[in-house]
Amino acid sequence: MARAEDILAILKAHANPANVEGMARYGINPAGTLGVTVPILRKLARECGRDHRLARELWESAVHEARIVATLVDDPALVTRRQMDTMVKDLDSWDVCDHACHNLFRYTPFAFEKAAQWAGAKREFVRRAGFSLMAGLAVKAKEAPDERFEAFLPLIEEGSTDDRNMVKKAVNWALRQIGKRNRGLRVKAIATAEKIRRLDSRAARWIAADALRELRPRE
Repeated sequence: MARAEDILAILKAHANPANVEGMARYGINPAGTLGVTVPILRKLARECGRDHRLARELWESAVHEARIVATLVDDPALVTRRQMDTMVKDLDSWDVCDHACHNLFRYTPFAFEKAAQWAGAKREFVRRAGFSLMAGLAVKAKEAPDERFEAFLPLIEEGSTDDRNMVKKAVNWALRQIGKRNRGLRVKAIATAEKIRRLDSRAARWIAADALRELRPRE
């Protein structure tokens, strides 16, 4: 069984300050960041295997890359609602947010519930997590009925006036992924985008225009 202190030592051995500078240019919070590349993180996670205890300890370290590894090694079957809420409150960077949603949260039994709940949050990265999770579910929840995604569309419309960049991009992402799921949802997503386009909001107009470019059939 891997120990958190050993994983942290490996991560620190791969630290690359130049990478941290580059990541910061893409909006990744440099605080607690070592600059370890994602392929190294994924390889390390594969070597660790599933380990709920290790995941908790790595997350609590507050090291950026250790938290990404935590999302890869945790067991979705053991994750609780309380743990998910605690983790999203800790988020301070879009990449860890998206790793948590797509590596872990979308495979839990509470994914749809939490996506809807977080979409109405005030905190930037909690709200981003809601829409990022919607996008992830649209790709991976193959057996989910269309009604579960239709229920997200009013939340997407509501979130479309949030002009914070990390939220705005996730709202757009969720709308596009739902629309790409199948023909019926594409029609509904396009209708939602048209409603969003009429809102008096620069963020909403950008979200709608970008989504419509992708979702409308090319003539």
